Amino acid sequence: MSEKFNVKVNDSFDFNFNDEDVRQTDAIQDSENSFHILENNRSYKARLIKSNFNKRQYVIEVNGNTYSMSIANALDMMIDQLGLAATSSKKANDIKAPMPGLIVSVDVQEGQQVKEGDTVVVLEAMKMENALVSPGEGIIQQVFVNSGDKVDKNQLLIEIG
Repeated sequence: MSEKFNVKVNDSFDFNFNDEDVRQTDAIQDSENSFHILENNRSYKARLIKSNFNKRQYVIEVNGNTYSMSIANALDMMIDQLGLAATSSKKANDIKAPMPGLIVSVDVQEGQQVKEGDTVVVLEAMKMENALVSPGEGIIQQVFVNSGDKVDKNQLLIEIG
């Protein structure tokens, strides 16, 4: 059974390939990130500019034109069909206390840019320190707590826009 791939270019154009199509591509690697490709008697010069292998996202230049592309394999396509795909870039809204506790530190300030996974607040609860992280990208709009404040479960700590 052949592996199937879907390639989305510039979030506009979709192309479907299988592993046999890929094997039959007439491509020669010129250097580490540069390729010469022949397709239907036409010559193309391609260069990999940027890659995120884990997210299968790439920026390539073909004959001087730059394209953003994402590649999905059969599993990725099935997950998307089932509606289980996670968004590639989550937008954060706010951080609430997951449990009652004491604010140990506030690691951000208003106007600061945060990325997914950045620690924004450290909360002590049940004699343990819990680092609360940003669920997505955004800018700190408002900080509602300070170090030493006691907070309740679901209390709004930080608003991210």
